[in-house]
Amino acid sequence: MKLSLRLRLTFWFTAIVAFSLALFGFLNYVTVSSELNQNLDSSILSVAESLRYTIEQKQQETNQPFQVPRPSRKPTKKEKDPFAWMFIDSLGEFIGPILPPPDTVEVEKQPEVVWSAVYQHILLNSKDYYIQIADSTNEIIWRSENMRPSADNTISMPLAVDIAKNIDSTRVYQEVVQFDLDEERVRAVVLMSPNVQITVGYPLFEVEATLNDLFSSLIIALPGILLISTMGGWFLARYSLQPIELLNYEAKEITASSLSKRLPVPQVNDEIARLTVTLNDMISRLEKSFLQVRQFTSDASHELQTPLSILIGEMEIALRSPKSTEEYEEILSSALEEVLRLSQVVKNLLQLSRAESGEMKLKLDSLDIGLLVEDVFEDALILCEEKNIDVRCTGVESTTIIGERAQLHQALLNLVENAIKYSFEHGALRLEQMSDEDYVYINISDTGMGIPAKDIDNIFDRFYRVDKARSQNIGGHGLGLSIVQSIVRAHGGTISVTSRVGMGTTFQIRLPRSGPTE
Repeated sequence: MKLSLRLRLTFWFTAIVAFSLALFGFLNYVTVSSELNQNLDSSILSVAESLRYTIEQKQQETNQPFQVPRPSRKPTKKEKDPFAWMFIDSLGEFIGPILPPPDTVEVEKQPEVVWSAVYQHILLNSKDYYIQIADSTNEIIWRSENMRPSADNTISMPLAVDIAKNIDSTRVYQEVVQFDLDEERVRAVVLMSPNVQITVGYPLFEVEATLNDLFSSLIIALPGILLISTMGGWFLARYSLQPIELLNYEAKEITASSLSKRLPVPQVNDEIARLTVTLNDMISRLEKSFLQVRQFTSDASHELQTPLSILIGEMEIALRSPKSTEEYEEILSSALEEVLRLSQVVKNLLQLSRAESGEMKLKLDSLDIGLLVEDVFEDALILCEEKNIDVRCTGVESTTIIGERAQLHQALLNLVENAIKYSFEHGALRLEQMSDEDYVYINISDTGMGIPAKDIDNIFDRFYRVDKARSQNIGGHGLGLSIVQSIVRAHGGTISVTSRVGMGTTFQIRLPRSGPTE
């Protein structure tokens, strides 16, 4: 079952909005996640860099080695944790770890470098940061308080040697890593210099909580937005298609008997208005075609009816009473003329029908258009003798084109005969040939009656006559110019006409030298 246009528009609108919202949600989530991680990395890297700088500055000032204190005797179990306890004097300066009394343990004094740095930058706000400091021998010398649950249970973070291989110890090395620390996900920066290794971490629960809130908001908001967009798309499609529904209703009222009606054009110049104008133009062409068909039927009936009526009358006369041989011959001769007239009308109509349906088959070949014009000129000399018309031919030259000689000869001769019919006694007829690189031009001019401007656009229509009463006396069927036009078009050319009433008419045929393109 095919969906209506309204449903298809709504479906595609919903699909596009859904894809856009999904893409927006995904990019928003990824962007926020990246920004939070970058900000967190910058924060912990800043802490690590600050510690490294302070420790190295203190080391340069004191010129003391940065190593773990080594006891002179084997420490007790409690003494094995040199990180568990710290002492801060009344001035607020960090001294170092508290060790057993001097009479039981002899140990070098721990340098003040690391402790002063940790105190200045971390200890004042160290609840959330995980900090681990090691010396140049990868020996851990200090951990933050939240990494020392008890003296016997300490938690370690990675060192540089745990992360990368072949580290250049003469340069500063840093790496951002994520790992689980005491069942908690931590993001940390491992910073190593020639003198110290610093690992600063921060739990990811805040970042994850923010991302979870964002994800929940997107899950809740996006379906609602999609639902509202779908409803809006439905009403938008319905509103947009209302003019088309009106056109559909109005178009149903137009039939073959009411082609004079036109569809209402919307005031807004949009796609529907342009479609309406196009449909009205199509209806106008259909109306003109129907009128032409009616006119053609009427004219063809008239053209066929006259010779048929004459034939019937003459046959009735022949059968009414006995006739002499001479009378029978006269009747048969007249009947033959009418039959030939009927045959010519049918032949012309058949030729026009084939041309309009694209079934005119041309036998294309190279021909000299100059010789063809000369042949037509010789025919014109004979035809013009009765009216004493002066015939002249100019510009004739040997020019080769692609076409069918018989068809082009018929077209030119039809124009010559037409010019002679509507020329006065002792008039003039001119044939002129011109050419350029691509086209050949043939002009046929007369000094006859001329064609009124209002009739020029219609003279190539079948059975059309400018003055029916005058044309009836002159003769002809009104098909000659239609045949000429069909032949010229079949050769890929054009025909045009200029005329002044009482002064004459000029027909110009333009033919491509390379022949028809199709």
